[in-house]
Amino acid sequence: MNIYTYAAIDIGSNAVRLLINTIYETQDTVTFNKTSLVRVPVRLGEDVFTNEKISEKTIGRLSEAMTAYKLLMNVYNVDCYRAFATSAMREAKNSKEVIEAVKEKSGIEIEVISGEEEAKIIFSSELKNFLESDHFYLFVDVGGGSTEISLLNKGKVLNSQSFPIGTVRLLDGKISENFLHETVKPWVTKITADKHVELIGSGGNINYVFKNSGKKEGKFLSHSYIHQQYELLKNLSYEERIETFNMKPDRADVIVPALLIYDSVMKYAHATRVHIPKIGAADGMINLMYKRNKNQ
Repeated sequence: MNIYTYAAIDIGSNAVRLLINTIYETQDTVTFNKTSLVRVPVRLGEDVFTNEKISEKTIGRLSEAMTAYKLLMNVYNVDCYRAFATSAMREAKNSKEVIEAVKEKSGIEIEVISGEEEAKIIFSSELKNFLESDHFYLFVDVGGGSTEISLLNKGKVLNSQSFPIGTVRLLDGKISENFLHETVKPWVTKITADKHVELIGSGGNINYVFKNSGKKEGKFLSHSYIHQQYELLKNLSYEERIETFNMKPDRADVIVPALLIYDSVMKYAHATRVHIPKIGAADGMINLMYKRNKNQ
């Protein structure tokens, strides 16, 4: 048996995540085991979507988080890693300055990827294990700054689009709910016309909702349940969400715009179910690194 340790750092608009996987490779099987997952709510999007730049204070916090992640990867003897940034870093006018500051402080070099690349990375995960060949699935990944939506069938991507709407952007009022109706709805309605579609949800917020639903892993959530949760949480104050559901402060504000997006897309697609396989961009990046290294 061969054993490897891989890591991926996902620098999103809301949070920065470090995922460390131990990979067990035998002659017949390859198993990815989540060894450690750390999340820090740096919120690059709050700066970028308001001022188009990342502030010195936030650069400092990001640099400190990346330094801590580098030390943690050293402790775990990580063989290979990649750090990648999405929507907020793509739009930041001082992204080069931020990347240089982080590299100087932590030694970690950040790649900035497009929305299309982000979707491809997620599909590099073991997502195919959750797909039934004769079903159509609408994969919806809601982040802080963008939402990636893709239509899947028989393990293939038929249509894919990255929309500049996310939880932090909605929360800060940098984009309105009308964007969903005017831009997302026509696209989703067109690609799902005459198809029976089920959703696959990706992102920290939908994972949180599933975890607190009491459902066993592998089960789905209904559209009515998502809608009920959206209405329930929308009508509670930020403080009430924290007190009633023991939510983390950085989850209690973004959960509502996230559920708005999922609820809306399900309505547009006439989808009654959403599956939550707990797979994200960091999982996909590790899978992609492993495959590339094996093919070299």
